[in-house]
Amino acid sequence: MVACEKCGSDKNVIKSGFIRGQQRLYCKSCEVHFTMNLPQKGVNKPIRQVTIVDIAKALGVAPSTVSRALNGSSDINPQTRQEILRVATEMDYRPNLLAQSLHRGETHTIGVVIPDIERPFFAAVLAGIQKVATEAGYRVMICQSNESHSTETLNVQALVASRVDGLLISHSKETTSFEHIKLQLKKGLPIVHFDRVCYDIETSKVVQEDFDGSFALVEHLILQGCRRIAVCAGPRELLISTTRLNGYKAALAKYGIPLDEELIYHSNFKKGEPLLALKAWLDLDPKPDGIFAVHYANAVDMIMELKRLKIQIPEQIAVVGFGDELIASLIEPSLTVFHLFPFNVGETAATLLIDNIIHKDTFEPVVKKVKGELIIRQSSLRTTSL
Repeated sequence: MVACEKCGSDKNVIKSGFIRGQQRLYCKSCEVHFTMNLPQKGVNKPIRQVTIVDIAKALGVAPSTVSRALNGSSDINPQTRQEILRVATEMDYRPNLLAQSLHRGETHTIGVVIPDIERPFFAAVLAGIQKVATEAGYRVMICQSNESHSTETLNVQALVASRVDGLLISHSKETTSFEHIKLQLKKGLPIVHFDRVCYDIETSKVVQEDFDGSFALVEHLILQGCRRIAVCAGPRELLISTTRLNGYKAALAKYGIPLDEELIYHSNFKKGEPLLALKAWLDLDPKPDGIFAVHYANAVDMIMELKRLKIQIPEQIAVVGFGDELIASLIEPSLTVFHLFPFNVGETAATLLIDNIIHKDTFEPVVKKVKGELIIRQSSLRTTSL
């Protein structure tokens, strides 16, 4: 408490701003102003987030004065600014970045929608996205569609409501209608597709070598002597499944191997489905001598089941898979794969989106293809080949 210089009372003295760096005080009892240097002491911090108004009340100044001081305005007395900054620090004031960004018409935040956050592929993609975004000064908001079209649509709506500056999206396996993307694109939101893309929408896209990778895997099986090659494809409506299946068919055609529809199984990537496909193939006469899975995890499941059935790999049935993860190299025998470099996919997608955001008015959509690599391991490497 501070006593009035005139009446000596300390009951009705309040703070009323600063004059030349000194605290200005006012006594309501005798209606007199006076100044004095107050001791430097700690300021009680409110439990909730501190605002400019809280700082202004603590010092007896106008909120506009605090705002100008915090923003480095030159029309503030240096001593007053120093006192405001001291109190702001003691009260642990944090600027409202969202409010500042909205005032500028941007949030420096990008939204990401992925089908399944537990899949190692998407985890690696997110790591690539985060690296580029952080270096460019952007925050990342991540949503998971859980392979649901309706959830994907809600994800997009939530991110747009959060005022993201742009959107990165890989579609769910259920998504066949893209009106929720077309609507936001029409409103001017920068959008980049990656992995599971839609070519009916004029956006930038980051894709893998789905056709070439599948062709390389199946050609490898053929060169190892396989002639009845089964394929565990993905959902019929998923574009990457169709593209990878086309790579399989093209490799067979190149080497004059007839296409057998009994050897094609469309999976929804659900647990147990690869084993249903394997059982159906093993009931055929003749059985397949090679298996290509468009998702490496399906190939891993099949290897485990073939081992349980005492079927020799790769001598009786060779196995290859599209995509790669640590388990593919650790399983016995190790799995031959086409590695996708998902971290590079994330980096490329984020770089494209930020470029689109910065040059929104002049940016032209492009398609970037991330090169993969055929990694030959023991699951397909036979001692004799053509």
